[in-house]
Amino acid sequence: MGRLVDSYRMFVALGKSLIDRTVIGFLREKDTEVNFPGRESLLDLLREGRGLILMTAHVGCWQAAMASLSSLRAPVHLLLHRAEGDIDMHYYEHSGTPPPFTIIDPAGAMGGVMEIIQALKRGEVVCVMGDRPRGSRKGAVGVDFLGDQALFPFSPFKIASVTGSPVAVLFSQRSGPGSCELSLCQMIRVRPGLGRSDKEFLPYVSQFVRALESYTRDHPYQFFNFFNMWENNRSEGQGGNA
Repeated sequence: MGRLVDSYRMFVALGKSLIDRTVIGFLREKDTEVNFPGRESLLDLLREGRGLILMTAHVGCWQAAMASLSSLRAPVHLLLHRAEGDIDMHYYEHSGTPPPFTIIDPAGAMGGVMEIIQALKRGEVVCVMGDRPRGSRKGAVGVDFLGDQALFPFSPFKIASVTGSPVAVLFSQRSGPGSCELSLCQMIRVRPGLGRSDKEFLPYVSQFVRALESYTRDHPYQFFNFFNMWENNRSEGQGGNA
């Protein structure tokens, strides 16, 4: 019975988030309230001139977070892959207008790495999802998450090591009808010149995971990653680091 109630509450929360996404698509930021207390801190990071990697996750009303990034006054790039047959509409598609950011497809050449590095060198913002690895597990590392090992990508931290760009962990949460809050949960500095081994990046991935774990404990019905991270880890027959 408890699991049924939890599932019901999760789907209701997801439905509300999808409605808010549609409203933002039609009205943009009109009649929507976004509390963004960490904005000045992100602007300070951008003033360093090394660009900014924003790591977020499938939590809260994350597309509202994307709509609010225009306030950073820097070009924004979003790492986004649309699978064939995917009919799920992003918020900007509801109004039929171009997206307010540049989309980098990780299915492209070299996974979009060169485009990401070039954008960061220009001092721009690159937003990536940090809670779901893509492709083979070679690009992921196992970290304990909510009681079992799960896979998380470490390539954003590898890029940060190459470019010297700071990494900011930004999560959104729905705080009411048409309103959300963006929380700057962590600022991560990756040591330059790290190698290719995932073990080098494990401490940084762990910082992201601890922030995500804290969020999910505080907002258990706003974590919308419907991907079995744990099963994928076990199915490869390996534990720990990749």
